Amino acid sequence: MGKITIVGLGPGAFGLITVETLEMLKLAKPLRLRTAKHPTVSEIRTRGIEFESYDYVYETQDSFEEVYHTIANDCLAQAKAGENLVYAVPGSPLVAERTVMLIRKLAAEQGITVNILPGMSFLEVLYTRLAIDPIEGLTVLDAADLTSLPADLATALVVTQVYNSHVASEAKLALMEWYPDDYEVVVVQNLGLPEEQILTIPLFELDRISGVDHLTSLYVPRRQLGERFTLDPIVDIMTTLRSPGGCVWDIEQTHSSLRRYLVEEVYEVLEAIDLQQGDKLCEELGDLLLQIIFHARIAEETNVFTMQQVVDVITKKMIRRHPHVFGDITVRDAAEVVLNWDQIKQQEYGSERPSVLDGVPKGLPSLMRAYKLQSKAAKVGFDWDSIPPVWDKIEEELMELKAAHAQGQVADMEGELGDVLFSLVNLARSLHIDAEVALNITNNKFCRRFSYIEDTVRTNNLKWENLGLEELDMLWEKAKKQEKAKK
Repeated sequence: MGKITIVGLGPGAFGLITVETLEMLKLAKPLRLRTAKHPTVSEIRTRGIEFESYDYVYETQDSFEEVYHTIANDCLAQAKAGENLVYAVPGSPLVAERTVMLIRKLAAEQGITVNILPGMSFLEVLYTRLAIDPIEGLTVLDAADLTSLPADLATALVVTQVYNSHVASEAKLALMEWYPDDYEVVVVQNLGLPEEQILTIPLFELDRISGVDHLTSLYVPRRQLGERFTLDPIVDIMTTLRSPGGCVWDIEQTHSSLRRYLVEEVYEVLEAIDLQQGDKLCEELGDLLLQIIFHARIAEETNVFTMQQVVDVITKKMIRRHPHVFGDITVRDAAEVVLNWDQIKQQEYGSERPSVLDGVPKGLPSLMRAYKLQSKAAKVGFDWDSIPPVWDKIEEELMELKAAHAQGQVADMEGELGDVLFSLVNLARSLHIDAEVALNITNNKFCRRFSYIEDTVRTNNLKWENLGLEELDMLWEKAKKQEKAKK
């Protein structure tokens, strides 16, 4: 059995072929070129080096993938027949060369030896021409592989093998899935040759330029800050958990089944804020973020949206709604910031929200929903301009609740109690207090004080049934005094 040696013909100019590669070309029997359409080939002929090319394969196959497989299989067949084949490719063998990847994979499966000589790729010339430092991050893809372009790509992109106008058109359409239509890209042609051309164009013009051939590549600059952000590590973990072989419980979840966990995490965040515990708040915010990523992953699996889109949408929204920070608008105070925010929201939603009260979710906790409904109504003038009338309204609603209680009608009492709570929320809003937060603070306070009572009962071996309300109330007062002493 023979072997395969793979060499690179460099990025263009004959002088960029390595000495080692040139010696190998001279000694090669047989020598196969993936394509003879390369600037170095005329010099190879001048030196009397004999070769055959696979250019004919491009005419007989329907796709580039079929071309690559045909070339790889032929190289392997020659090695199996005992030939010590030298296979030459444009550029460097290990940079964006699909046939080399296939040969290595198939040769390993079939026990065929493959040696690869290092060579210079077009990338080194590209770095120089465009002043690119690859340490900042660079992704290289064959034009045929653009459909696998990751949605959250955070590096600059080099697209190779842009053979003709058809490939350029396909590349344009694939890239426009992730980049704006007018995103500036750089077309490089005949890199390193006298007829070299570097052209900066908007993406939508990619298939309109002339002279696109096998020496055409494309450079797509990294997305600018504010256009693309990533949460790769936790997103990748969630993808694994939801994939076959992942976590059975995670795989079974839906948007609906996760609703209660999302609500629970929100309240755990609020508790951490109330406790003023930084470490706990950090942890709880992470738990809340996980729920968001969970929902985004479920949506991505059904092609609704991705986590990247969630981050992009909110980032762009925040920039759009803060023109006084990211634009050229000047504001006098926080009140004017809120006014601008509301005006921008109105422009964004327009006819989608014909009612002043639209946009308040029905599933919000009742106190929070009441607060938001009142705030929206207040923006169009439906509100008291001072606090005294609010107190009067509370007293009025309390009297109506007492009257309903005297009549003994449960439905009436329920409605009147709701009116009392609604008027209390109005008071909270007038005092610039969030009623939901205030009640949550009181709930936590109740838990702490009642825990003190429980501890006292347990420590002193007391029996609940032997304790009257008066004794329990005394313990409650002690709990209050202890809290005040700690402040």
